[in-house]
Amino acid sequence: MIDRMDRSVDQLVDEILVMDAQDGRARAMEMLVSRWQKRLWKYALRLTADEQAAWDVTQETWLGIIKGLRKLNDPANFKAWAYKITTNKSIDWIKKDKNIKKISIEEIKNHHQKEKKDAGLKELLQKLDVRKRAVISLYYFEQLTVPEVSTALKIPKGTVKSRLAKARKELKELYQKHFE
Repeated sequence: MIDRMDRSVDQLVDEILVMDAQDGRARAMEMLVSRWQKRLWKYALRLTADEQAAWDVTQETWLGIIKGLRKLNDPANFKAWAYKITTNKSIDWIKKDKNIKKISIEEIKNHHQKEKKDAGLKELLQKLDVRKRAVISLYYFEQLTVPEVSTALKIPKGTVKSRLAKARKELKELYQKHFE
């Protein structure tokens, strides 16, 4: 119960900060950045698999947030909206980057035999299509609910559930091939 209450308090604080920032209070925007910078960067890192790109994506995300914040009608949607912007900016970066290479399952297997299984799992996440990786990241790492993931990615709840199921199955297969 405490976790739910803490989450509710955090959400309320975010909503108040969003409303203050919409009214032009610079301090509220600074506090939003302080509260969300690390979370958005970690999410961008999971999608791009590149630390510098994650910083660039996060910076672009904040520019998008600042530009569009006044148009956000419901401050309760800030969380999903911020992740949606981060997702879009990450996808844009991935499309632009010509140097991202697809790693074969065998390369992953050979490269990670000496590493811990959880570190290997993070690498396996990179093998997933970016749409599946986004759903897995938002649901498991960012702990968004199915409806929040639906809002963040602008896809139906059923599509979220379907992508989660397909991503889990694909990860299981990759994991079994990698660690068995």
